[in-house]
Amino acid sequence: MDKENITLIEVYILGKKYAVPRGLTILKALEYAGFGLTRGCGCRGGVCGACLTVYRRKGDFRLKTGLACQTVVEPDMYLTQLPYLPGNRTQFPLPKGPVEDFAVAEYYPELMRCVACNTCTKNCPMELQVMDYIAAAKRGDLEAVYELSVECVMCGMCAARCPAELTQFNIALLLRRVRGKNLPRWSQLDKRLGEIEQGVYAHELADLKTLKPEGLIERFKQYQATRGEAI
Repeated sequence: MDKENITLIEVYILGKKYAVPRGLTILKALEYAGFGLTRGCGCRGGVCGACLTVYRRKGDFRLKTGLACQTVVEPDMYLTQLPYLPGNRTQFPLPKGPVEDFAVAEYYPELMRCVACNTCTKNCPMELQVMDYIAAAKRGDLEAVYELSVECVMCGMCAARCPAELTQFNIALLLRRVRGKNLPRWSQLDKRLGEIEQGVYAHELADLKTLKPEGLIERFKQYQATRGEAI
């Protein structure tokens, strides 16, 4: 980073003011301010939901939410990261009978407390239509639940703000798994599992285990090149 060309802006982290470079994500701004992130940093690519952040802009009474790895800092932003949210997650056996008869309310009875206030949707950092997939769950439409929730990163913000105390993300996870159980088994999967059991790839796997990280990277580049893919 060229320090001579840095434009600093002021943000407030846990109530304390810091000067950080303009254009950084919240995650990078936290590190620039000296925070050693041992939790809440995750994949850094917007797919794990670990870096959920609550913030407020100066002069605005409303709280905003976002993933710290994607949300860019703004001048006079007041922010804090949320810890892991211990949302209710029931233990469940996948159904043996027709999935159409699966009664999700037996495992998540709080589902029926939803009053369609749409708070979950308004606070989803991925901008998913959370209330809509909860409505689909109540009527047993597994396909709609899948389509509307498949990009969920399990951050838990919907549950944190829900007045009915639902854990929407876990309800959707259960129903996606139930839906998956009803999909036809892919023939290539059985073929590949059979090859593994027969030891077809035993020599290659043993060879990979001998490589150091740099060797694995080089091998991956070679594989990409044979497929004509950009590295």
